[in-house]
Amino acid sequence: MKKTVRLTFPDGQVKEYPAGITGNDILKEMNHSLQKEALAVKLNDRVLELWRPIEEDGEFRFLTFEDKEGREVFWHSSAHLMAQAIKRKYPQAKLGIGPPIDSGFYYDIELDHPITPEEFAELEAEMAKIVEENYPIQRKVLSRDEAIDFFKKIHEDLKIELINDFPDEDTITAYTQGEFTDLCRGPHVPSTGKLGKYFKLLSVAGAYWRGDEKNKMLQRIYGTNYPKKKLLEEHLHRIEEAKKRDHRKLGKELDLYSIQESIGNGLILWHPKGARVRRVMEDFWLDEHFKHDYQLIYTPHTAKLDLWETSGHTGFYRENMFAPMVVEDVEYQLKPMNCPFHLTIYKTHLRSYRDLPIRYAELGTVYRYERSGVLHGLMRVRGFTQDDAHIFCTPEQLTDEIVKVLDLVFYILKTFGFEEYEVYLSTRPEKYVGSLENWEAATNALQKALELKDIPFEIDPGEGVFYGPKIDIKIKDVLGRSWQCSTVQVDFNLPERFELEYIGEDGKPHRPIMIHRALMGSIERFFGILIEHYAGAFPLWLAPVQVVVLPIADRHFEFAESVYKTLKEQKIRVELDNRNEKVGFKIREAEVQKIPYMLIIGDREVENQTVSVRHKGEGDKGAMPVDEFLKQAQQEIESKK
Repeated sequence: MKKTVRLTFPDGQVKEYPAGITGNDILKEMNHSLQKEALAVKLNDRVLELWRPIEEDGEFRFLTFEDKEGREVFWHSSAHLMAQAIKRKYPQAKLGIGPPIDSGFYYDIELDHPITPEEFAELEAEMAKIVEENYPIQRKVLSRDEAIDFFKKIHEDLKIELINDFPDEDTITAYTQGEFTDLCRGPHVPSTGKLGKYFKLLSVAGAYWRGDEKNKMLQRIYGTNYPKKKLLEEHLHRIEEAKKRDHRKLGKELDLYSIQESIGNGLILWHPKGARVRRVMEDFWLDEHFKHDYQLIYTPHTAKLDLWETSGHTGFYRENMFAPMVVEDVEYQLKPMNCPFHLTIYKTHLRSYRDLPIRYAELGTVYRYERSGVLHGLMRVRGFTQDDAHIFCTPEQLTDEIVKVLDLVFYILKTFGFEEYEVYLSTRPEKYVGSLENWEAATNALQKALELKDIPFEIDPGEGVFYGPKIDIKIKDVLGRSWQCSTVQVDFNLPERFELEYIGEDGKPHRPIMIHRALMGSIERFFGILIEHYAGAFPLWLAPVQVVVLPIADRHFEFAESVYKTLKEQKIRVELDNRNEKVGFKIREAEVQKIPYMLIIGDREVENQTVSVRHKGEGDKGAMPVDEFLKQAQQEIESKK
């Protein structure tokens, strides 16, 4: 038995302790603030409770709320806190799962009584009582039979279902606080008292048990918790701000898009103003791709089902594909992906190593069978357009091509106003195709490109796609929320399935490597993110209406119309509001429609041949000649600020 353990702290210090020492023991010799703030420990790659004995050497650090893993422990324990309060009020409630999420936690509850927001205050009061009672949170390892017997006795049917699905080799653990015991892998904070008093229950929604629409509908209660009052207040402010920015609300108010029951759920109708923004986005995308030596292609919306058999999508992706349709006794499939078409175009010619890399780009609309319960405005749809591209290259070109893709990704995202990112390297999943050798080579190439660009990243184990590893880039919006958009994937598998070749310098056939990449991801989803990021007030270069001309009275109409025509001839997206309404009313309406510039024309402007410029959010900018305003507007549009 090991007598001592050697622990390496974040500052590089190495200390030796008796084996079996706990984080709590080590805390006693640390500074006071850490004693108060520590929530758990991280030993090598494992997160452990503060009271767990340490039996091995390794890298060691304390986790606080400042750490992602620390927040997860805090919020996971908070989910148990909420569940205990619910069980006290409704002993007949059955518990599903209660994980931490990006900004808090939820718990899925089966209960015949609908829990409403009006009951949240009562539940929060019970949670505060449990915190005050400061129960130690204790862990127990159970055999499968022990676990099933225990949860049968307390009538937790959903927990028994989970236990029955655990692999035989899994360790089954339960955590107890006071009278409440839950099936859980942990880890947790040391006691309920550690969870403080700055928690808030936020909302309730329906959720199918285990995400399967064939299962019963449960109630999902969302909440959040913070160690400091200020942090909770900031979070609640972000929630209110997010409600104001909701793209579904703004999409309707600004007349950008709609989803109609008569058309079908998850299918987007782009209205004229939304379509204008989309066209600007796509034109910018296209110009940049031509600059970077991509070739534009178009492919059909459907193909013979055999194509998806060859690509492997029917084996790995079938549940997300629409049912095939029969045409002249042949099954056709609405495309869930663009890549098989790009591979087929590659095969139309014999390729040489001198031709590579070949970069195909397409704004290709794809169709995926998303369950109705997860559809959400523009963010989760059934038909969407990918800003898709596939690069075919030699092994020697692979890292350089990934670097070029990363450069283009960050340029595009920055231009749209996103400058904060989280980057992940997603590795081989459990279910995969291809050789381990190819997977290792692909993963190494992605990692090398990130390191060459000095881009900080985290490993996301097992989150690659079935055909290869990938880089995932999450953008942060103005509210600090993360959105998965850009992805770069390396694929040895599809070139093999489609028997792609190029003739090498040695005169022999070789297999190219394929890079899948999307910069914005889904145009629909990216547009939804932009609406919320800018609260509908798009920068001038993106705004559907850039300028509105507002004559004050009938006698100003003629000059106003000449200003309108001048701007329109210079490709400014301009409207003329010559309704018989007071100018104050017109200004307020233009503000509501979030039009960047208002040009007000009255007697003085007609006499001096000027326009009075008003900028949304900045107010009156003064009078200036039309040519001067036009020059300033064009410079602002060109700079894409």
